[in-house]
Amino acid sequence: MNISKQLYQLQELDLETEANEHALSQIAHQIGESQVVAKAQTKFARSQEHLEELKRKQHSAEWEINDLVDKLTTAENKLYSGTVKNPKELTSLQHEVDVLKSRRNQLEDETLETMDQVELATTSVTTLENELKRLKVDWNSQQQQLSADMDQLKTTLSDLKHKRQQLSAKIDPSIVEFYQELKKQKGTGVAKIEQGICCGCRISLSTAELQQARSGTLVKCSSCGRILFLV
Repeated sequence: MNISKQLYQLQELDLETEANEHALSQIAHQIGESQVVAKAQTKFARSQEHLEELKRKQHSAEWEINDLVDKLTTAENKLYSGTVKNPKELTSLQHEVDVLKSRRNQLEDETLETMDQVELATTSVTTLENELKRLKVDWNSQQQQLSADMDQLKTTLSDLKHKRQQLSAKIDPSIVEFYQELKKQKGTGVAKIEQGICCGCRISLSTAELQQARSGTLVKCSSCGRILFLV
C-alpha cells in the first residue's frame, strides 16, 4: 500500500472520529434537566396554587355566610317574636336584619362567582397536569435514547482510535506529523485526485504531479499544498 493511500485512510479515520466526537458533545448538552419540562412544572405548580387560593376564598365565604345566617336567624326571631316593644329597638333590629341580608346576598353572589372560577381553574390544573405527564414521558424516553446513543458513540470512538493507532504505527512518525500539521492548517491534509483535478482546491494538476501520484510517491498539490492521493 502506498503512503498517500495510508495517509488518506488515516484522514478518513480522523474525520469520522471528529464527527462522532461532535455528535457526542451535542448529546452531552441534551442530557440532563429539560427546560421545557421545568417550565411546564412551574406553570402546573402555579395553577395549583391559584386553585387552592380560590378554594380557600370559597370556603372562607361559605363559613362567613353560615355565620351570617345564624346571626340573621337570631335577629329575625327576636324581631318577630313580639318580645321587643320599644320602637327604637325594633328599628335597630330591622336595620340589623337588612344589613345581614345584604351582606349575605353579596357573599352568595361572590361565592357563586368564585365557584365558577374554581371550576375553570380545576380544568386548567387537570390539563396542565396531563401535559406535564406527557412531557415527562417524552423526556424520559428521549433521555434513554440519548444515553444509548452516547454509549454507542463511545464504543465507536474507541474502535476508531484503536484503528488509527494500528494504522499510524505502520507509517513513518515524521510523515504522520507532517500530515497532522497540514490537516491542522487546512482542515484536511490529503486530497483525492479525480479526473486530473485536486479535490482539495479544485485546480487541475500538472502531468508531473499526476505521474508522481501514480507512482505512489509522496507529492503535494502545487496549488493548495495538500498531499495528493490517486484512487
